Amino acid sequence: MALRGKVTWWSTWTNRVSGLVVDTSVWIDFLNGKPAATLERGLENGAVVLPPVVVAEQAGGAHQRKHREAFVDLIADLAVHDAPVDRWVRVGDLRRRLGEKGIGVSTPDAHAARCVLDRNAVLLSRDVVFLRIAAVAPLRLATD
Repeated sequence: MALRGKVTWWSTWTNRVSGLVVDTSVWIDFLNGKPAATLERGLENGAVVLPPVVVAEQAGGAHQRKHREAFVDLIADLAVHDAPVDRWVRVGDLRRRLGEKGIGVSTPDAHAARCVLDRNAVLLSRDVVFLRIAAVAPLRLATD
């Protein structure tokens, strides 16, 4: 697995960060049968953390009932990142700061990024917007 940012090796990242935040793009591919070795290792190690907005996106966007049911069953025992009001204020602050740097980010993507930053975690995503965020913020990215 290749990592971008300060973390450079899978075998040590769990000692340096607090979890693997997994974005909707990875869940969609995983539930459609595409390989996701990093996600699978994170699930095996109990390291996966879900941003609440990813739960809503995945449950609401599942085009097949079996995918929604599989996702809901899979996440039943996973950690869900807290989302109190002050965290949502920080999500808005992040969107504003990124916008000032010319990087437009949706609220769901800013929320996922904020969860990673707040937890000192690593983000697993296939969405290129996070590469742009990582170029200007201390967002650590994992790839399969």
